[in-house]
Amino acid sequence: MGIVDFIGQYGAWSWIVAGLVLFGLELLVPGGFLLWLGIAGIATGLIVMVQPIAWPWQWLIFGVLSLVSIALWVRFNRNRHQNSDRPYLNRRADRFVGHESVLEEPVVDGYGRLSLGDTVWRVSGPNLPAGTRVRVVGSEGAVLKVERI
Repeated sequence: MGIVDFIGQYGAWSWIVAGLVLFGLELLVPGGFLLWLGIAGIATGLIVMVQPIAWPWQWLIFGVLSLVSIALWVRFNRNRHQNSDRPYLNRRADRFVGHESVLEEPVVDGYGRLSLGDTVWRVSGPNLPAGTRVRVVGSEGAVLKVERI
């Protein structure tokens, strides 16, 4: 019962110190959720400073504030769209959608080769002879999907 005695002895200050400790732990442990628990701890301490409350109710207030703050952050963060200066960084094949080029090797049994930029890509599509002008219409992994122009 050490925690209960500590909260009973120091009251609001124990919540504020616990909130500050959670803030410090947020710097060491990645994840983002300890920040919101720290805010809930400090808020609980401030509430207990203004209005003395029995310790079981303090835990209830801390739990409710923790859940509400995390839920609000998740809701806010989910709707936020992050723009990137390199949107195709990990989707290199997607940046070629819409490009036109000439087949280097014929598409036989659904697969052939095409040179775009400084790379020779494997392509899929209908059977076409080498030298046919094609347009990239999509990608599946590292395989470009093409169609005849």
